[in-house]
Amino acid sequence: MKKLQLIGLVILYTLLSSTVFAAALKNITGKVIDASTKQTLPGATIFIPDLKVSAVTNNDGEFTLNNLPSKGSYLVEVHYVGYKTATQVVNFASATGLAFSLQPTAIETKEIVITGSLISSTSKRNSASSAVIGKDQLLQPSTNLIDALTKIPGVSQITTGPSISKPVIRGLGYNRIVTLDDGIKQQGQQWGDEHGIEIDQFKSDRVEVLRGAASLMYGSDALGGVINLLEPSTAPEGQIKGEFITNYSTNNGLTANSLMLNGNENGFVWRARGTYKNAYSFKTPTGYFPNSGFNETDLSGMVGLNKSWGYTHLNVSNFHNNIGFYEPTLDDNGNFVKEDGSAFTNDDYKNRALEYPRQDIRHFKIALNNNFIIGNGNLKADFGYQQNQRRELDGPDPALFFDLKTYNADLKYYIHETNGWQPVFGVSVDDAHSQNKGTEFLIPAYDTFGLGAFAYAKKNWENSTFSIGARYDFRKNNGKQLFDDGEELFAPFKNKFSNVSGALGFTHQFNDELNFKANAGSAFRAPNPAELGSNGVHEGTFRYEIGNSGLSPERSYQVDAALEYEGKIVSASASIYNNYIHNYIYASNNGEQRVADGTLYDVYRYGQVNANLYGAEASLTIHPVPFIHFENTFGYVHAQNNTLNRPLSFIPAGTLRNELRFEPKLKGTNDAYLSVGINSAFKQTRVDDVFETPTSGYTLLNAGIGATFNLGKQPIKLSVSANNLLDQKYYDALSRFKPGRFDQENPNLGVYNTGRNITFGLYVPFTLVK
Repeated sequence: MKKLQLIGLVILYTLLSSTVFAAALKNITGKVIDASTKQTLPGATIFIPDLKVSAVTNNDGEFTLNNLPSKGSYLVEVHYVGYKTATQVVNFASATGLAFSLQPTAIETKEIVITGSLISSTSKRNSASSAVIGKDQLLQPSTNLIDALTKIPGVSQITTGPSISKPVIRGLGYNRIVTLDDGIKQQGQQWGDEHGIEIDQFKSDRVEVLRGAASLMYGSDALGGVINLLEPSTAPEGQIKGEFITNYSTNNGLTANSLMLNGNENGFVWRARGTYKNAYSFKTPTGYFPNSGFNETDLSGMVGLNKSWGYTHLNVSNFHNNIGFYEPTLDDNGNFVKEDGSAFTNDDYKNRALEYPRQDIRHFKIALNNNFIIGNGNLKADFGYQQNQRRELDGPDPALFFDLKTYNADLKYYIHETNGWQPVFGVSVDDAHSQNKGTEFLIPAYDTFGLGAFAYAKKNWENSTFSIGARYDFRKNNGKQLFDDGEELFAPFKNKFSNVSGALGFTHQFNDELNFKANAGSAFRAPNPAELGSNGVHEGTFRYEIGNSGLSPERSYQVDAALEYEGKIVSASASIYNNYIHNYIYASNNGEQRVADGTLYDVYRYGQVNANLYGAEASLTIHPVPFIHFENTFGYVHAQNNTLNRPLSFIPAGTLRNELRFEPKLKGTNDAYLSVGINSAFKQTRVDDVFETPTSGYTLLNAGIGATFNLGKQPIKLSVSANNLLDQKYYDALSRFKPGRFDQENPNLGVYNTGRNITFGLYVPFTLVK
């Protein structure tokens, strides 16, 4: 009932805002043509990211953008398949008819506008090291959202089977990565090894990944980078559009279905989506892994107004995931068996009804996103409420049960650009309360509060940009005392942390093809309540964790630089970085063990060291002829525990990805392709051998085929893809099922990563009203 009341109040606010912020109405028309032939381009998409306004060109290549502000300068981007994306900063006060001339290109059109930084701009004018995964790439088969992002060099994942993936950017994960969804920082139990991201895989139209420290923008936790999930653009005026997605994977019987509708009537915009996924146990090259299935139900929706005063959008989402776990029990021959010693059958493996133990994960979120034209600038105001519930069950009643409620507010005021300078000022607040509602305990109940304020300015010249900013943050944690069976399980603690961060950025375009960018800055991360107060068995990780209430904040000093080239046949990029972290927090085991509930566990205690991480990322795409596409990416990170003079633990191995795509023009089809890919990981021998084992290198063969067919005027995209086609046995360096990490009592026991998997996909975009 409280959730419904909250939604009702926000809807009322959304409707009232149209009168409070009323302003002069402005419509802008324009035309899109081919730069070479001067022919018009019908079906081109025009989008203004900061206003969330879109339009599509008609048969004459013309478009109209409605309900725009009467003043201010905004970035306008134009997309059309087979052409370079065009961008232009438009002053609405003087704009009348816009003209865009698009350049044909053999290189696939790239998403070049970055919105996750403070000021939306093209990638060439954004100093942050960034990459974008677009809709086409997100539709390619993957087990979850984070798995889809690992195609980006520098991005890895900590996996617990196919259902759980945690992002790792340049060797940093957990609370060092911020995930933004609907403009709000996703808040769950990011500290857990087997805690994934509670977001619908199909919800986003594109995902931006900012690699490197971003504390200036997002405060504590953005030490390693940011994953910014962008909602689908609103439908053009007067239209109702939608999409239907369905996938089936042979390895674990995964069925995934998603339906979305998106409408716009005179600036009243809305969207609704429902997704359901279901899978049984996954199969490795040596057999199935018991009780590793999952099912997921996601519902989300948006209502809002796009008017001349800006926009206000209300987003609501509800995520529910059930995931099976298996505590290893072996017979005399080393085979997995049930707790009673009986063997698993094929029916057991393919039973979609999960057994115990398992997780029941729920995440409800409501976000109000606004951009108001006020005075000589824009006020972006984002407000959010989240409730994250995580139950770990050994039976009908939860053993561990975390209930976390988080409130967020983020305000940014943008002053319109003057003489090339654009300043931004901002303040953010978050307030969280966590309760333990189970019968077992791992971390104490806690309250946490954060406050941040920043100032930032960007200077634009014809071929260069310079940015500078500073931020102050304050955070406090309050862990609550708990007695269990008369013994103090959690001692109370109170911590207060404050920090000043700074950042500098620079970009320079040597010409239309060659671009350089560089960054330098500091960042920080306050210890989270799990690191400060844990004391118990973490069922999913099979280890006993003990926190340290005396931890200090992490402090990062990072520099990075990148050189990018984009020609007619070749595009390439290369970047290097160094990230020194003072008081790096991590849990380690030094041989200590403890018995809990009759089981022996290794004890992991949280401590601090000084660490240094440096590495490189590169990409090379070659298009010698229009129907041949050869893409290559490389990523490597070297991490050292400077305090103990040994490698930092659990760092991803170097990766090399190669894909050759044949893209013929076939009559009656669009976007036809046949691909062959090789994914290689190098050996990871740089490990902390006190409590981690090395992993061997591996090479996986992948393949795919697909095309878009037209049934009348209705496009239908079909695809078939095969991952690990040769059913290669391998352990990923970050897999929680690799030897030495999966079973503390048997360090030689491991579970291989997923074996051969063939996925059949169907994607149907449609228009109901046009």
